[in-house]
Amino acid sequence: MYYTVYHAPIGELYILEKDGAIIEVMFDDEPFLAKKQAANLKQADTPVLQEAKKQLDEYFKGERQIFDLPLKQTGSPFQEQVWGALSAIPYGESKSYADIAEAIGNPKAVRAIGQANRRNALPIFIPCHRVIGKDRSLTGYAGSKTDMKAVLLELEGIPFVQK
Repeated sequence: MYYTVYHAPIGELYILEKDGAIIEVMFDDEPFLAKKQAANLKQADTPVLQEAKKQLDEYFKGERQIFDLPLKQTGSPFQEQVWGALSAIPYGESKSYADIAEAIGNPKAVRAIGQANRRNALPIFIPCHRVIGKDRSLTGYAGSKTDMKAVLLELEGIPFVQK
């Protein structure tokens, strides 16, 4: 497995690649360092990681709305269904947790949607930041990083309410 560090407006992103696909984006250095040691990650600018950084540059400059990268993450069938619904949210738009539950045909799964969202290993690329509260309020992002979520929503012109 390989990794690169991308210096984003929201802080450093650690992008991990395995077998030619992006498998994880991490925001925090502590979990990254633990994973780096446990998984024997090697820093490299592989073609896939170079392309990921290029596309992130374009995204943060407002020039890219859709990512075109090989992505791979595995989860339960439910989680994969939720991640598919997240991927369908267009740039500049948001959905509520209830909207996602409806979209996957499981309207009572609102809390489970939040948990699947939290387990998304590919934030930004699979846009879990576009899921906000029904009242347009910010809810957790990558745990409790609503400040990062606010930056991403502002970048995309998505209105929200900060409580």
